[in-house]
Amino acid sequence: MQKILLTLIFVVTINAQVIGGVAVVVKGDAITTYDIKKEMKASKSSEKQATNTLIRKALEKQEIKERKLSVSSGEVYDDIKQTAKRNRMSVDEFYEAVRNANGMNSAQLKEKITQRLLSQKLYSAIAYAGVSQPKEDEIKAYFESHKDSFAHPSAFEVVIYQTKDRAKLLQKVKDPMFYSADISSSVQKFPYDKISPELASLLQRTPVGSYTAVVPDGKGGHMTFYIKAKETPSEMGFENVQTQIINQIMAEQREQVLGDYFARLRQKADIKMIRTVK
Repeated sequence: MQKILLTLIFVVTINAQVIGGVAVVVKGDAITTYDIKKEMKASKSSEKQATNTLIRKALEKQEIKERKLSVSSGEVYDDIKQTAKRNRMSVDEFYEAVRNANGMNSAQLKEKITQRLLSQKLYSAIAYAGVSQPKEDEIKAYFESHKDSFAHPSAFEVVIYQTKDRAKLLQKVKDPMFYSADISSSVQKFPYDKISPELASLLQRTPVGSYTAVVPDGKGGHMTFYIKAKETPSEMGFENVQTQIINQIMAEQREQVLGDYFARLRQKADIKMIRTVK
């Protein structure tokens, strides 16, 4: 009898702790104060913004379930192979790069990709009828008003540091004066149009005088790029970015459709705001 009583007290205590941490309930699904704090930290957003983001995610999750959408393990693996190929890596090297950059193991990466593919299927189902191909005059007008966003360095001058010993390379990034005979270096100049979009993005977002993240070199070792200089930005001609503009316009149309859809869904949903983050 005493054992049963202790068990009941334990369960009641745990339930009280869980309920005490609930901040929002979305159609029966709880969002805790911990969830909100975690989102605020990850996205560097306010409590209101983080709460709205989590409510939207909860509504998306429920919509995916109601529509019975699914993603197979084959679809996930195909996505991983394609991403690895774009980065000129094997699948194993890609796993290692993700683990080094984000601390995610292969199971966590697959779960993240599964959720992204599910969201893509949901977005396509919702926005299919509301997105249309833009006309030529709309494409040209968009280009004229967003020229700065289509400018990029014409080339990157970098120093490539490579080694089999990742720990030593990390030490080099942390302390530029660090020397090891195991680390080789070479100066290279990469024209923007001759490198992969992923490498271009990595180099473009790394400031001059800084190192990129350590990444696999495709030969069983590791590498980092020190950005020496970026050549004067070149403006892309309209013809070169027309496809990119079409994709951008349609992406904005889709986001508008999705925003309107989930705004209406939120108005009709049973959402209870219980407490704020203290």
